[in-house]
Amino acid sequence: MTDSIAILGAGSWGTALALLLSRNGHPVRLWGLAEEIQQLQLDRENRRFLPGYPFPDNLSLEADLHLAIEGVAEVLVAVPSHAFSKVLQAIEPHLTDKTTLCWATKGFEYSTQRLLSDVAHQQLGERSIAVISGPSFAGEVAKGLPTAITVAATTDDHANRLAGYLHSETFRAYTTHDLIGVQVGGACKNVLAIAAGISDGLNFGANARSALITRGLSEIMRLGKALGGQSETFMGLAGMGDLVLTCTDNQSRNRRMGLALASGLSIAEAKVEIGQEVEGVQTTKEVYQLALRLDVEMPITTQVHRILFEGVSPEEAVKTLLLRKQKTEH
Repeated sequence: MTDSIAILGAGSWGTALALLLSRNGHPVRLWGLAEEIQQLQLDRENRRFLPGYPFPDNLSLEADLHLAIEGVAEVLVAVPSHAFSKVLQAIEPHLTDKTTLCWATKGFEYSTQRLLSDVAHQQLGERSIAVISGPSFAGEVAKGLPTAITVAATTDDHANRLAGYLHSETFRAYTTHDLIGVQVGGACKNVLAIAAGISDGLNFGANARSALITRGLSEIMRLGKALGGQSETFMGLAGMGDLVLTCTDNQSRNRRMGLALASGLSIAEAKVEIGQEVEGVQTTKEVYQLALRLDVEMPITTQVHRILFEGVSPEEAVKTLLLRKQKTEH
């Protein structure tokens, strides 16, 4: 008997995971807003975000949140980070003691800079939780291209069970106990992807992009270790792997945001052009505030924050980075 899974969030990533899990033989309920679910029911595919990938028969669509999670073994949240807390509040009264929770959302809680695991523990108690992260574009997962990600969970049983749900001939899931490191890597890489997009948009070349990725990883590691994450995590799929992917490929919305800003577009204009949520914009504000509070040096993040929220031009921000005092690498 295969376990049933509810996926909350019918965007590109939620849909891709729904396709993967249903193709693996699990009954999947995909929840979203009534209007979008109605369209998905008519089309039996997500023509807005992932056209050309029909839904398997065991993938059902549900606009009622209670019905979506009723009786399932696992609830997988795939909504943007700004909606994460509200979704947990909505599902809490309907969860049973046996239902476990995981999420594929990347980011910190807005205004508080809390890890999403802290938000989950506060709202749901000591329930078993897990997070899915790593280098994974939704379109490639939907297409069935080879992908590897990391699953971090509070228990080995939960991590191994979730990895088993996801595993297929083209999708591999590694497990870890480091919930903190996996979350920090998944959130912060979006900030650095904006920086890489700006650099490439200004035609600074491959050398500059490589330097941004490498020094950006150092920033992520400093913040992650200050929060209690493990160094090894940041050298793996949820750290370096996700960072390299997001900084170097134009499937990344955050990289495209950087390219758009370098071309002279405003944030609002860039969001219209991209047409989807760009998590890195708000995450930049949260990471910047968190670094200040913890006294963690994050110069690239600081300059991205200046561009996004302080009216500094990309050219001036890059100049400030280049004029920083000479220092040792480590």
